[in-house]
Amino acid sequence: MAFSIVSILPIQLVLRVSNGLGFSMVFALLMAAVIWNLGTWWRGLPVSSSHTMIGSILGVSLANEFMNGRSGRSGLDWDQVIKVFEALVFSPIIGFVLAAILFFAFKALMRDPRLYEAPKGTEPPPFYIRALLILTCTGVSFAHGSNDGQKGMGLIMLVLVGTVPTAYALNHAVDRGSVQTFAAVSTQVAGNLQKYSHTEPAKGDPAPELERFVATHKISDATMPAMQTMVLGIRDEAVGYGSLGNVPQNMQANVRNQMYLTSESMRLLPKYGPKMTQDDLAPLKNYKGFLDKSTKYIPTWVKVAVALALSLGTMVGWKRIVVTVGEKIGKTHLTYAQGASAELVAMATILGADRFGLPVSTTQVLSSGVAGTMTANGSGLQMSTLRNIAVAWVFTLPAAALLSGVLFTLFSFITKQ
Repeated sequence: MAFSIVSILPIQLVLRVSNGLGFSMVFALLMAAVIWNLGTWWRGLPVSSSHTMIGSILGVSLANEFMNGRSGRSGLDWDQVIKVFEALVFSPIIGFVLAAILFFAFKALMRDPRLYEAPKGTEPPPFYIRALLILTCTGVSFAHGSNDGQKGMGLIMLVLVGTVPTAYALNHAVDRGSVQTFAAVSTQVAGNLQKYSHTEPAKGDPAPELERFVATHKISDATMPAMQTMVLGIRDEAVGYGSLGNVPQNMQANVRNQMYLTSESMRLLPKYGPKMTQDDLAPLKNYKGFLDKSTKYIPTWVKVAVALALSLGTMVGWKRIVVTVGEKIGKTHLTYAQGASAELVAMATILGADRFGLPVSTTQVLSSGVAGTMTANGSGLQMSTLRNIAVAWVFTLPAAALLSGVLFTLFSFITKQ
């Protein structure tokens, strides 16, 4: 899922991440997200980093379209944006409802009154309650890292591909044996594509036609021949070099772009291309898997770095958000059963989203879960807090989009100088 948000970006910018325009895109995305997240954290408002990042991507994409005199409709994968945005909208609703139901189950099955009392000063909870809370907190932390951490990994890899393409453009762990298998699958895929092509493989550079297809989602008579030419070209390059580690340094970024563009074309082909049989589609799936293994990989040190960043960020900035979630959503202090219910639901919802490769907000799911338990308990809700959270949620996307769009335009102007 690390590249699910990256795949929303305009293909033209992703393929040119190593030049000035690509750097402008990366810095605009990161700075807009950081500025908005820091501002809402300072106000103690739980907002979605996924929501913020999608807003930033929208801003960069639309700014790039307008700068090139286009309408803004073709530079972005709107289907993917809608899919991700639906997850952000419905996950808090799911969290609210399921947390309320689980809290009712707690009250029906566990009669210990201490579960339904607010903590008393600094007095620790009973041992079994503490064990339960440690378990649920650990589960939420794991789920949080598995979802929010993925977004950070994808963006870091985008930066690394742009700044150090010789080391990170291609997965050097793909060896000679894998390349030989890939060559055989490539030949099969090229043959399957030929069945649905009206002409012979295209001559010349097929990349512009595939870029047009990925950007517009509109297939033409030239698309299938261009895809076939690209598949055969990548096959010949891979076989000629023997392994991805042997690709010359000055060719690594180019080979990666060819693979990335072909993978995105394969992703869209079943939906926007000619109707293909399942027997013909199966090799395309295997072929795309190899391309993604070669270009969409995460080194271990990046995973460790993101995990440490999430941990340190939580350690340093936890208090403002924790006070809001624990004390300012409901009219009464959060009880142990309410906390456990909200955390269990948040963990399950986030892990379920991971299963489908959808980014969701840990903070929003958990906050809505707390609100659900407060409602189920009859505790009442602090409408001023909920109003502030709702306002921050509504303005996150346009604010992040405006910030990133302005920053991208500014950085693009500077890099052209």
